[in-house]
Amino acid sequence: MIPPSETIRTSHARVACDGSGPGVPAALGHPRVFLQIDETGYVDCGYCDRRFVLIGGPADGADQSQLPDHPAGASV
Repeated sequence: MIPPSETIRTSHARVACDGSGPGVPAALGHPRVFLQIDETGYVDCGYCDRRFVLIGGPADGADQSQLPDHPAGASV
C-alpha cells in the first residue's frame, strides 16, 4: 500500500478539507468537503488523499501505510 500524501492528527471527529496547506493556497486546492471520522479512527479526503486521524482513536499511532484507503463520509 502507498502511504497517504499527508496525515493530520485531530481531536475532532468531523473535519473540513480544501486541499490548502503550507505552500498550497486555497485557490489551488479543491472544493471544501466535510469528512466524518467513524469507528476506524481515520478518514481520507477523496480529492487530495490527505488522511485525518482521530487523536486517541484506533488508528492513532498505527503504521498509516498499512491501513487501507477510507474515503467514506465525504460530503459537500
